Order: sequence, then structure tokens, then C-alpha cells
Amino acid sequence: MTVEVRSEHVHSPTRGAANPVPPRPAHTLSAAGELLRALAAPVRIAIVLQLREADRCVHELVEALGVAQPLISQHLRVLKAAGVVHGERHGREVVYRLVDEHLAHIVVDAVTHVDEGPRGINSGVLGTEEL
Repeated sequence: MTVEVRSEHVHSPTRGAANPVPPRPAHTLSAAGELLRALAAPVRIAIVLQLREADRCVHELVEALGVAQPLISQHLRVLKAAGVVHGERHGREVVYRLVDEHLAHIVVDAVTHVDEGPRGINSGVLGTEEL
């Protein structure tokens, strides 16, 4: 007896085969991974959200986030190296701004997704069995 098994792939309403995503080069995917790693710390997410509202200097970020100045500076270095923020000297202070509004959208979308509840997320941090 022969059994035929059919596998149907169902697309969600917002995803269609009409606009397939072309394959990306490995270096592009690697760079995207590095960017996401740079955005992956809670303090860096908070910094991006602050800079989305307005350009800020370090002491303003320290005050807004309640984090020590050396830690803010360390996170800003990571974000700067990843091309997320740019610092411009104004007298004795450096004022930081987002390089690109697209980056703020990535962070805002991630935060919004989590705020919406456990749709596809296991109500918090993934366990090792899910990695």
C-alpha cells in the first residue's frame, strides 16, 4: 500500500509569494547579525529609545536612565562602533544622535512586540531548550 503525503505551506495574510525575499550574501547577513548584537543589551535599547526622542549628551543619558556614567559611555562606544550612534563635540560635551531612523524602528518594533504579550514569545526569556 502506498500513502501519499502532501505538505502544504500556508502563508500568513501579510506574507505572500508575490514578493519573495532574494537571498542575501553571507557578508550582509553577518553584518546584520553584528548590528543586532550591538542592539541586544537592555541599556543600549534604552539609549536608542532616548536618542529617538532627542539628541543627548552622556550626563543626560545618565540622568534619564539612572545608570552610571562609565557604563553609559561603554554602551555608547559599542553603539558607535556598530554605526548606530554618532557623537559630535560641542565644547566640553559630546552630543549623541542616532545615525539612522531605521535603527530606532528595529528597537521600537522589538519593544512593542514584547509589550503586546506572549505571542510567539515564551512570556519572557527563552529557555535553553528553545535556543
